[in-house]
Amino acid sequence: MLVAVQGVGLLALGIVGLLDLVSSRVEVGVSVSVFFGAYGAALLACAWGLSRVRGWARGPVLLTQLIQLGIAWNVRDNVLLAVPLALAAVVTLVAMLQPASVEALMGASEDDGADG
Repeated sequence: MLVAVQGVGLLALGIVGLLDLVSSRVEVGVSVSVFFGAYGAALLACAWGLSRVRGWARGPVLLTQLIQLGIAWNVRDNVLLAVPLALAAVVTLVAMLQPASVEALMGASEDDGADG
Protein backbone atom coordinates (compact mmCIF):
# COMPACT_ATOMS: atom_id res chain seq x y z
CA MET A 1 0.00 0.00 0.00
CA LEU A 2 2.79 2.45 0.86
CA VAL A 3 4.46 1.75 -2.47
CA ALA A 4 1.26 2.74 -4.28
CA VAL A 5 1.08 5.94 -2.22
CA GLN A 6 4.69 6.71 -3.16
CA GLY A 7 3.86 6.08 -6.82
CA VAL A 8 0.87 8.41 -6.70
CA GLY A 9 3.01 11.02 -4.94
CA LEU A 10 5.62 10.87 -7.69
CA LEU A 11 2.92 11.14 -10.36
CA ALA A 12 1.57 14.20 -8.54
CA LEU A 13 5.07 15.72 -8.48
CA GLY A 14 5.28 15.20 -12.22
CA ILE A 15 1.95 16.94 -12.78
CA VAL A 16 2.87 19.82 -10.45
CA GLY A 17 6.14 20.19 -12.35
CA LEU A 18 4.26 20.55 -15.61
CA LEU A 19 1.89 23.10 -14.10
CA ASP A 20 4.79 25.12 -12.71
CA LEU A 21 6.86 25.46 -15.88
CA VAL A 22 9.04 28.55 -16.21
CA SER A 23 9.53 29.82 -19.75
CA SER A 24 13.28 30.18 -19.32
CA ARG A 25 13.67 26.52 -18.25
CA VAL A 26 11.00 24.61 -20.17
CA GLU A 27 13.30 21.73 -21.13
CA VAL A 28 14.39 21.12 -17.55
CA GLY A 29 10.83 21.35 -16.23
CA VAL A 30 9.46 18.95 -18.83
CA SER A 31 12.27 16.42 -18.38
CA VAL A 32 11.91 16.46 -14.58
CA SER A 33 8.15 16.04 -14.91
CA VAL A 34 8.55 13.14 -17.33
CA PHE A 35 11.07 11.51 -14.98
CA PHE A 36 8.80 11.77 -11.94
CA GLY A 37 5.79 10.63 -13.96
CA ALA A 38 7.62 7.59 -15.32
CA TYR A 39 9.05 6.74 -11.90
CA GLY A 40 5.60 7.07 -10.33
CA ALA A 41 4.08 4.81 -12.98
CA ALA A 42 6.87 2.27 -12.43
CA LEU A 43 6.24 2.28 -8.67
CA LEU A 44 2.53 1.78 -9.27
CA ALA A 45 3.38 -1.19 -11.48
CA CYS A 46 5.60 -2.54 -8.70
CA ALA A 47 2.81 -2.05 -6.15
CA TRP A 48 0.53 -4.04 -8.45
CA GLY A 49 3.23 -6.71 -8.76
CA LEU A 50 3.67 -6.91 -4.99
CA SER A 51 -0.08 -7.25 -4.48
CA ARG A 52 0.07 -10.28 -6.78
CA VAL A 53 3.28 -11.62 -5.17
CA ARG A 54 5.46 -11.11 -8.23
CA GLY A 55 9.17 -11.38 -7.47
CA TRP A 56 10.24 -8.86 -10.14
CA ALA A 57 8.73 -6.02 -8.06
CA ARG A 58 10.98 -6.59 -5.05
CA GLY A 59 14.23 -5.07 -6.35
CA PRO A 60 12.88 -1.74 -7.60
CA VAL A 61 10.87 -1.26 -4.41
CA LEU A 62 13.85 -1.96 -2.16
CA LEU A 63 16.04 0.40 -4.19
CA THR A 64 13.40 3.11 -4.01
CA GLN A 65 13.20 2.84 -0.23
CA LEU A 66 16.97 3.14 0.12
CA ILE A 67 16.96 6.22 -2.11
CA GLN A 68 14.09 7.65 -0.07
CA LEU A 69 16.06 7.15 3.16
CA GLY A 70 18.93 9.09 1.59
CA ILE A 71 16.57 11.89 0.59
CA ALA A 72 15.09 11.97 4.10
CA TRP A 73 18.60 12.28 5.53
CA ASN A 74 19.42 15.04 3.07
CA VAL A 75 16.35 17.09 4.08
CA ARG A 76 16.63 16.27 7.80
CA ASP A 77 16.48 19.97 8.70
CA ASN A 78 12.87 19.99 7.44
CA VAL A 79 11.32 17.62 9.99
CA LEU A 80 7.85 17.78 8.42
CA LEU A 81 9.27 16.34 5.21
CA ALA A 82 12.08 14.12 6.50
CA VAL A 83 10.15 12.18 9.12
CA PRO A 84 7.29 10.97 6.86
CA LEU A 85 9.78 10.07 4.10
CA ALA A 86 11.94 8.09 6.53
CA LEU A 87 8.99 6.40 8.24
CA ALA A 88 7.44 5.27 4.97
CA ALA A 89 10.79 3.93 3.76
CA VAL A 90 11.56 2.10 7.01
CA VAL A 91 8.08 0.57 7.28
CA THR A 92 8.25 -0.61 3.68
CA LEU A 93 11.77 -1.99 4.12
CA VAL A 94 10.78 -3.88 7.26
CA ALA A 95 7.73 -5.33 5.51
CA MET A 96 9.74 -6.30 2.43
CA LEU A 97 12.55 -7.89 4.45
CA GLN A 98 10.34 -10.02 6.69
CA PRO A 99 11.23 -13.70 6.23
CA ALA A 100 7.73 -14.51 4.99
CA SER A 101 7.86 -11.70 2.42
CA VAL A 102 11.31 -12.70 1.23
CA GLU A 103 10.27 -16.33 0.93
CA ALA A 104 7.08 -15.50 -0.95
CA LEU A 105 8.75 -13.09 -3.35
CA MET A 106 11.85 -15.22 -3.92
CA GLY A 107 9.62 -18.20 -4.61
CA ALA A 108 7.54 -16.04 -6.92
CA SER A 109 10.62 -14.97 -8.91
CA GLU A 110 11.58 -18.64 -9.40
CA ASP A 111 8.02 -19.40 -10.50
CA ASP A 112 8.02 -16.41 -12.89
CA GLY A 113 11.08 -17.82 -14.65
CA ALA A 114 9.60 -21.33 -14.88
CA ASP A 115 6.47 -20.09 -16.69
CA GLY A 116 8.26 -18.59 -19.66
